[in-house]
Amino acid sequence: MEMLIAGNWRNATDGGTEEVRSPFDGRTIDTVPVATVKDAQDALNRAEIGAHLQRTTPAHVRVDILLRAAALADERAEDIAQTISAETGKPITEARGEASRSGNIIRLAAYEGSQLYGSTLPLDANAGTGLDKIGFTLRQPVGIVVAITPFNYPALLVLHKIAPALAAGNAVVLKPARATPLTALKLAQCFVDAGLPPEALSVITGPGSTLGDVLVTDPRVRKVSFTGSTATGTRISNIAGVKKLSLELGASCPVIILPDADLELASTAVAAGGFINSGQVCISVQRVIVDRRVEADFLDALVPKVEAISVGNPKEDDTRIGSLISEEEAARVHASINEARHSGARVLTGGDRDGAVVTPAVVAGVDPRSKLSRNELFGPAVAVSSAQDMESAIAMANDNEYGLGAGIFTRDVANTVQAMRQIDAGNIHVNWTPLWRADLMPYGGLKGSGIGKEGVRSAVQEMTEEKTIVLHGRTW
Repeated sequence: MEMLIAGNWRNATDGGTEEVRSPFDGRTIDTVPVATVKDAQDALNRAEIGAHLQRTTPAHVRVDILLRAAALADERAEDIAQTISAETGKPITEARGEASRSGNIIRLAAYEGSQLYGSTLPLDANAGTGLDKIGFTLRQPVGIVVAITPFNYPALLVLHKIAPALAAGNAVVLKPARATPLTALKLAQCFVDAGLPPEALSVITGPGSTLGDVLVTDPRVRKVSFTGSTATGTRISNIAGVKKLSLELGASCPVIILPDADLELASTAVAAGGFINSGQVCISVQRVIVDRRVEADFLDALVPKVEAISVGNPKEDDTRIGSLISEEEAARVHASINEARHSGARVLTGGDRDGAVVTPAVVAGVDPRSKLSRNELFGPAVAVSSAQDMESAIAMANDNEYGLGAGIFTRDVANTVQAMRQIDAGNIHVNWTPLWRADLMPYGGLKGSGIGKEGVRSAVQEMTEEKTIVLHGRTW
């Protein structure tokens, strides 16, 4: 499949290509170009034109284009789902769920992009002068947006960047994950076929190590939206220069379970929230912090639910866990589980590896200072640690460099309010795990989990800039 540069489907300048392989069975799905620095610069050059075209296109025209793109995404949902499953190893049922949200995200973006309201300013409140002046604000697109996306949700995370950017009137250069470029290219085809100005969108494929610096350091780029590792996000913030950044980075999301919790609800939620997409989700449950008075009962409820999760071929409708994104990643996750075992933790179920597949694991008695608890795992395992009381549970939840999402299970309103106030996370869920997201809600982390917010309305705000206008009348 060719990459897209300003409406033209083309190969890399030097003709280089690479295979996209299924992580589950190793088969070749397709080939894509390996873009060069010159290709990246070509995309940015064309985006300059696209930014001007987008800014001068009325909002109602942009809305019509995006609504057509959304309809095409709906029509092509099954093909997009099959592509997601093939290049990620994600079960086809999960892939269909992801693909089915594509059109809705685009429609939501179309609406929010048409609602760029300003506000009036009470200049007459300024001592001395102001009564003869009228002030208000205007929002306008930033211009060129560079979007860099990860492999784990190759449709949703692409659309949460490019749809708001286009709806707000920007041009976009997208660099999708090297492991999962095909979904991004098929989504881009929806926008092209819907009549998007050619220069408004480019999708370049290849290694981030070669292309990333070129894209994020270019002074013509006003906004970089990145989802990925904290290490890469830190590098972007160091080299990007003066521009707006949205960085959705790593996580090790905690869930607190208190003595008054509904343990059946909590165990059901953790059995889902820790293992969807083989745990390869930034807001996946990684740390479960259980009050020691109910720890045994919670584990008794959790383990059979995890053991019931079906593992196998992602093409099968009844499969709930397929492969990780690569055998190397599976080996890393497997080693992390074994390291915890050797340090005294108890692997109650799972943790075995076959190629790129790791069976879902529950690891109990985990030292909260251990790597399995502190580092982002991005795999199908939950680390269970015990806490003495509410205060120690919150302290354990916060004792981490990350702060993306958290959950708490309790029936007590006072506990709920305390958790809302004291847990340092960008998204806090009461009586559910952090692995729940509505596409319209603000989404982003604290501490090492990043800066800025996604969610379509928030992303539109992040991808526009505000100007203050003052009209001067006569002097009173």
